[in-house]
Amino acid sequence: QVQLVESGGGLVQPGESLRLSCAASGSFGTIDDMDWYRQAPGKQREWVAGITSGNNTGYTDSVKGRFTISRENAKNTMYLQMNSLEPEDTAVYYCRMIIATMGGRTMYWGQGTQVAVSS
Repeated sequence: QVQLVESGGGLVQPGESLRLSCAASGSFGTIDDMDWYRQAPGKQREWVAGITSGNNTGYTDSVKGRFTISRENAKNTMYLQMNSLEPEDTAVYYCRMIIATMGGRTMYWGQGTQVAVSS
């Protein structure tokens, strides 16, 4: 059974930084696309950033230049470095991975980690 475990959330002041991690565990083959999503109170979940197996990256406009997504395949882990955080970044952040298993390619989600930006 595949499980994604996130860590790194917390409460910070505007302008500060956080680094989120998402590690996959269990029995599986390769990990294809990896993405971060977030959901603010009262809003729909939105895509934040993504990275392909070939290390191509993409970001939503509001985080470009401030957030950096990366992956460490040997550890089945991806990261989201978040700099210059703003109150508007406050949300629960979720990781998502497309993973090859015995049953084919399957989408998995993490449990979410809270990020709060407030003075």
